[in-house]
Amino acid sequence: MTDQITSSKLTPVLVVLLIIGSFFLGSLTTKVKMLEKGVVAGVAQGTNDNQPAAPAAQAPQVTKGVASIDDDPILGDKNAPVTIIEFSDYECPFCKRHFDSTHQELVKKYIDTGKAKLVFRDFPLSFHDPMASKEAIAATCARDQGGDKKYYEFHDEIFKRTTSNGNGLDDAKIQTIARDLKMNISTFTTCLSNTAKADEVKKDIADGSAAGASGTPTFLIGKSTSDGNIDGDLLVGAQPFAAFQAVIDPLLK
Repeated sequence: MTDQITSSKLTPVLVVLLIIGSFFLGSLTTKVKMLEKGVVAGVAQGTNDNQPAAPAAQAPQVTKGVASIDDDPILGDKNAPVTIIEFSDYECPFCKRHFDSTHQELVKKYIDTGKAKLVFRDFPLSFHDPMASKEAIAATCARDQGGDKKYYEFHDEIFKRTTSNGNGLDDAKIQTIARDLKMNISTFTTCLSNTAKADEVKKDIADGSAAGASGTPTFLIGKSTSDGNIDGDLLVGAQPFAAFQAVIDPLLK
């Protein structure tokens, strides 16, 4: 005689199995929907390939440095209470970004008002040469013909016209700037091959390195002194105008 399970005994078992199956199916469906929304296992909605969100931008780090203004061109009142020494490379894309986005605001807010003066010192990087050094020498040759005013006119035109990265301007375009600024082209061309001008650029590089500059642009900002030596804060990179304000304004109090 064999035992047989009657239909009355199967009914409660099937009910239990159906309930359990329904629970797991519902849970699985919920997880699928959550995955579609990108919120399962701690994945934030809107991220790609489970990559973490980019960290928030950090405030620029300022360190100290000391440098001389040497005999380099000055923009603004020579007796301004604050001095900004800019170690820069005419072919550096970040230097161009600074010129395009921040330089004019610095001029308007601090230099034209007599609160600060700018001293531009050359710091051409080797991988931007020979053009970066050529442009530095060309601006110095412009200064020979028209003083600091002509220097900064040439300075502005280089940054406006260059596309940066070592091939922004060729020799012909440098000559074009000189013509547009009504310079004596014969004198200018002779000056470009003057080894003394190249030595001036090398001295700026050495002084910038000694002051703590290792990249461009690097700004040394401090109180103006009678001997021309500035002991102040180093601000590195194409920083926003607010970063300059944070250093300059306390010096004016």
